[in-house]
Amino acid sequence: MSESGSGQLKVAVAGASGRMGKMLIDAIAAAPDMVLAGALGVPGSPEIGTDAGAGSGQLTGVLIQSDLALGLADADFLIDFTRPEGTLHHLDYCVANGIKMIIGTTGFDDAGKDAIREAGARIAIMLSPNMSVGVNVTLKLLEMAARSMAEGYDIEIVEAHHRHKVDAPSGTALKMGEVIADALGRDLKQCAVYGREGVTGARDPSTIGFATIRGGDIVGDHTVLFAGIGERIEISHKSSSRVTYAHGALRAARFLASRDKGLFDMQDVLALS
Repeated sequence: MSESGSGQLKVAVAGASGRMGKMLIDAIAAAPDMVLAGALGVPGSPEIGTDAGAGSGQLTGVLIQSDLALGLADADFLIDFTRPEGTLHHLDYCVANGIKMIIGTTGFDDAGKDAIREAGARIAIMLSPNMSVGVNVTLKLLEMAARSMAEGYDIEIVEAHHRHKVDAPSGTALKMGEVIADALGRDLKQCAVYGREGVTGARDPSTIGFATIRGGDIVGDHTVLFAGIGERIEISHKSSSRVTYAHGALRAARFLASRDKGLFDMQDVLALS
């Protein structure tokens, strides 16, 4: 891996003009061991050709580019919190050019997940639907809780996000469901219930329910309910700022710095696996 002359990690950001992109750019600027080495935007966006730090009033000298060759020419890492189709396009370029990826994009279908898994045989990738340290500690707690309450408890996952979020349930909620299902020896695809309406009949105790709320500027709230007879346990995580995701992504880049290839998640980064 090449680094800048000062030994800093050279990091590019996809979706540089979006809310998460701007947060990442600010976090990189504040990190003494990193430098912003590139910024990507959607073709046709009015921000193309402008300074990546203009949105926060902190000029970086890095222009937002839609051409991957220009935007990633100096980068060793790409942090990507965009959309599945964009991330997979970036993935092909990163594999061909040996650029490590930190992927926080959600909503991948099975083919997309397979493509990322295959790419991990050639470059180092950290894939996580939520890079918050707190969320990933919560996932570990859910694994422990599910094993202890495997019988006699109904499991429901409730998530809330801002009005602009386009996928549901959230990637974090789905990851919570996967962790719980794995701990119980179930297949989430077979036991998940994503909506209830009308006369549904009694609840199947083997299912894991999901409920989705969209509104306002909610950054991200997740609660898992284990409801038994005579008691219920709620494990919750609430985000008040996207900065926690940015800090997690930078922590992931530091983790990947010593790895040439492989597919990792935040549980690996935090030594929770």
